[in-house]
Amino acid sequence: MPRIDRARQGHARASIASAAARLIAEDGISDFQLAKKKALRQLGLPEGTRLPDNAEVEAELRAYQDIFQGDDQAEHLAALRETALEVMELLADFRPWLTGSVLDGTAGQYVDIDLLLFADSAKDVEIFLLNRNIPFEHAEPPNERVEAILVLPTELTDVRLTLLDPNLERVVFRGRDGRVRERARAETVREMLQTTAV
Repeated sequence: MPRIDRARQGHARASIASAAARLIAEDGISDFQLAKKKALRQLGLPEGTRLPDNAEVEAELRAYQDIFQGDDQAEHLAALRETALEVMELLADFRPWLTGSVLDGTAGQYVDIDLLLFADSAKDVEIFLLNRNIPFEHAEPPNERVEAILVLPTELTDVRLTLLDPNLERVVFRGRDGRVRERARAETVREMLQTTAV
């Protein structure tokens, strides 16, 4: 490939990553692939243009949040983590783990809190919530290893509970881009909040 084409490809990838990050931060798009495709269309680039990977978009998202959202984003992230911790403590019997953008620090204004629960039965979690008059809705599981997804509304945002078999707790999950999906226990979330409060 000629050098000029490589330079154009690199510039296009960077432009798509930047535009996708802006869509995620401002419009609340949580699906990186969707944000990249929308950015491609917004920029008027041809369909065959090579898209940036999720790590490139995430780097641009962090930069965008630092520049344009600064303290507001930090306060919102802390509030999301506090809400996550409250729900994790409530559901401690089901071994909750925080994952997603609330954990990695890229959560925007419209993001849900993602928790993984490892319960013997999805019904056990539903009964637990019903007995405490905690409202929830069902969402469509993305694959066969997810037993159920329950969505709990809170004042701040929805909390998505992904219910999995306890045998999967030690399994390393990966995102669509192949990167390890990080997760943290309540103690780690508590430490993160204490660190940012200092």
